Amino acid sequence: MRSAFILSVLLLAGFSVRAQAHLRLYSDAIPNSIPGPDEEELRANAQVDSLTSKVSIPDLTIFLPEQNPTGTAVIICPGGGYGTLLTKREGSDVARAFNKLGVAAFVLKYRLPSDKTMKDRSIGPIQDAQQAIKMVREKATEFGINPDKIGIMGYSAGGHLASSAGTHFKTRFVDPGGTTSLRPDFMLLINPVISFGDSGHLGSRDNLLGKNATAEQIRLFSNQLQIDSSTPPAFLVHSGADVVVPVSNSIRFYEALNKSGVTGALHIYAKGEHGFLTYPSFEEWFGRCTEWMKAVKLL
Repeated sequence: MRSAFILSVLLLAGFSVRAQAHLRLYSDAIPNSIPGPDEEELRANAQVDSLTSKVSIPDLTIFLPEQNPTGTAVIICPGGGYGTLLTKREGSDVARAFNKLGVAAFVLKYRLPSDKTMKDRSIGPIQDAQQAIKMVREKATEFGINPDKIGIMGYSAGGHLASSAGTHFKTRFVDPGGTTSLRPDFMLLINPVISFGDSGHLGSRDNLLGKNATAEQIRLFSNQLQIDSSTPPAFLVHSGADVVVPVSNSIRFYEALNKSGVTGALHIYAKGEHGFLTYPSFEEWFGRCTEWMKAVKLL
């Protein structure tokens, strides 16, 4: 309640977006949660600035554009192999870049899978992604956005989560009796983990499903296999030299989109490590992303 009040004050007063508001995802008990102490940790990291781990209380950080709002919104899922979150480099930094384009951005700090804090570790993150979509859509007027232009973005394992939101929305992991659509209107997938088969990222799979995942679970969460004509359009970008998450993840997802008649775009760079730490530059790949958003009338 206190966070909601603070947000209302910020909006009414027209405060700069630099005074971000944080909203807890759930006003009541967190679904699928095992009660316990909050052990979340934030630590410095030389490569990516900072890392957030042991997340058990999910929230949204809200970044609203200061001028020329387009009505488009993006929910951002940082990466980190489902073991940590790069909440600045793959969260607040890109949120501010979207604000310059008039796009509202919401950085999702989603729960990290743990048998200590969750009854079913495999569905905790997608519950939070769906709850974020639900919250942003239901507060669209308050945030000054179009409820039919709410997308989801994800990096690496966050890309797996974003693609899960875009392919599993027919199963309501939260609000089972609700009527608010949990379908994102578009997906932006940055060097995403897509497959949980041998060509995927086994660390992300083990963190989400555990080391004894069944063949059925692996297939269910291999999101290229879950695409149909109702899947939202997607932009994908990857490096062909990525040795952490093979580019085949993005290629297979794009091929499945194309086969189902879903609009998509795929950009593959000849060089560049996972996470684009040195190449391509942010301006380069983000420029391709925003050009696609213009092409599909999001900007």
